Amino acid sequence: MRIKKQAETAGGFTLIEVLIAMVILSVGMLGIAGLYVTSMQAGRTSILRHNAVTLAGDVADRIRANPRAAASYALADTGSPSACVAAATNCSRDEMAANDIYLWNQQARDTMPNGNVAVVFNNGVAPPTYQITVSWTEPGESPNPSYSITIPVLGI
Repeated sequence: MRIKKQAETAGGFTLIEVLIAMVILSVGMLGIAGLYVTSMQAGRTSILRHNAVTLAGDVADRIRANPRAAASYALADTGSPSACVAAATNCSRDEMAANDIYLWNQQARDTMPNGNVAVVFNNGVAPPTYQITVSWTEPGESPNPSYSITIPVLGI
């Protein structure tokens, strides 16, 4: 009866097989890491676009609520907080417009990197329209992304 040696019966991996497996595993992990980074960027872009759409809708609602302040919305850049809003007294249409502009510019700065709101009034069409453009900066994007809507305003 012949006795087999331990080395003849033992099976295992060679060093080359282990190295090849490690290379394949590392390439797969790099691919997963790349997908993770891409999904994080897409998620950030999605949040910023959602904020822009929401802000443009808020601006449109504020303009529709105060349609007679056309010149005030079109000419003002930064606006200012109005004391009449805080004091719960009646505001003039220009004071309300200045307060609205201040609030939406503050919201743009708070929710988007270098967020900006631009409003252009067009009285040459019937009914008059406002073009609302919300823009922001995003790394790796050129030109900077923006969202724009045009709304008609009745009652001017």
